Amino acid sequence: MQSGDRPSGRLFEDLSKLAGGALGAASGLRQDVETLVRTQAAKLVNELDLVKREEFEAVREMASKARLEQELLVARLEKLEIQLSELQEKTESQ
Repeated sequence: MQSGDRPSGRLFEDLSKLAGGALGAASGLRQDVETLVRTQAAKLVNELDLVKREEFEAVREMASKARLEQELLVARLEKLEIQLSELQEKTESQ
């Protein structure tokens, strides 16, 4: 072994330790940022008074049923109006 091999080996060892420490710190920072973002997002959702997905789906289903019922009632009304008109024509022709 030459005397020059030892310091460079130690240099790589030190750099490896430094890089490992930096990665650990970056991972901790990432977790802190994620927690902060989640907290702020939850706060924003509460402040904006947004509805939850389940509530939205329930109201959408209710609206869909109401629309279908309204279409059925319109068709029924049109049929009754035709019958009434026919009865009035019969009455007037007699």
